[in-house]
Amino acid sequence: MFRRLKYHLLVFWAVIGPGFITAMVDNDAGGIFTYSQAGAKYGYLPLWTLLPITILLIVTQEMCSRMGAVTGKGLSDLIREEYGLRTTFFMMAALVAANLTNVMANFAGVASSLELFHVTRYISVPLAGAAVWLLIVKGNYQRVEKVFLGATALYVCYIVSGILVKPDWKEAAIYSVKPVLMLDPGYIAMLIGMVGTSVAPWMQFYLQAAVVEKGITAKDYNESRLEVIVGCVAMSVIAFFIIVACAGAIHSNGPRDIQDATDAALGLRPFGPYAYLLFCAGLFNASLFAACILPLSTAYTVCEGLGFESGVNRRFAEAPVFYWLFTGLIVLGGSVILIPGFPLVKMILASQVINGILLPLVLIFMMLLVNKQRLMKKWRNNALYNAIGWTAVTVLIGLTCALLAVTLRDLAR
Repeated sequence: MFRRLKYHLLVFWAVIGPGFITAMVDNDAGGIFTYSQAGAKYGYLPLWTLLPITILLIVTQEMCSRMGAVTGKGLSDLIREEYGLRTTFFMMAALVAANLTNVMANFAGVASSLELFHVTRYISVPLAGAAVWLLIVKGNYQRVEKVFLGATALYVCYIVSGILVKPDWKEAAIYSVKPVLMLDPGYIAMLIGMVGTSVAPWMQFYLQAAVVEKGITAKDYNESRLEVIVGCVAMSVIAFFIIVACAGAIHSNGPRDIQDATDAALGLRPFGPYAYLLFCAGLFNASLFAACILPLSTAYTVCEGLGFESGVNRRFAEAPVFYWLFTGLIVLGGSVILIPGFPLVKMILASQVINGILLPLVLIFMMLLVNKQRLMKKWRNNALYNAIGWTAVTVLIGLTCALLAVTLRDLAR
């Protein structure tokens, strides 16, 4: 029994990476802003949403990871093979547009986090872009994955800052399991935004591509599935502490809107330098981490979908389209942040519209693919899992439609 447990632990540590990294990077600059706003304006009330969000995230991520392990192909590759190049092309175009705006938002997170320490964005953004480019272009998959896993460890900053605020843990525990629904439009929009920032189209494509490049196969899948679940739970734990920190530091002194994630960090200043510095460090790490993952995810997805060579284990000359697309997203995403007066907030809202249009379509393709006997064989969804999966799809489509309506309303103002 001990030998079998030891074997499973060794396999788990061998396959850890894709699922954990994908889930953790979901807490990027936009995610941190969303959770901070939830805590600052509504206190502990939104905490109950984290449980269903975690379940939805586990369902979608597990299916992608399983398809990658069983088929040995990325999601965009499977869509192209099963549904044609035209469908894939339009989906890739929408994904590139959405991911580019998200890359801009994360470079903005890098800039704003360091501007709190009087480092101008004209220094921080170019240096961050160069570091991201060198890591991917000059590294290989194993080295890049180690750096990414190291970056996930720094999310503990949010846990520590949440504890230092000394929030009302009893109230936090109550509202973690007590659903609170209100007809307040702002509250509804906030709940929808929390779902939207937690389950994004790029995650499904990146996870499956990373599983394939890491070489995880069906025989390793039990451990890979556990890794996906651990990553999703860890993501929700970080989100919990971000909400708790802002509820305790900001909402307790009077509910208010915040302008960006750095505004939340400033709200922690009265609780001592460590809470403030740790929140800032977490924002910088999350933004830089996501500024690396999102262009990489986009390059993987587009190249797989359109049949070009891809992968960080290949040299620039072996996968030129992959590396040029990655480079272009970094250069364009970082350069826009340096334009004075650029309407960043409207750009982020526009990216949510594109994500909202794309997400339900991606999820439907996933459900259809994971149930194909020819592709998945004995690894297809069973009846229970299909029920859970289609329910998740239905819920996400409903919430996404609501998110689109709210976002379009805000853009029209």
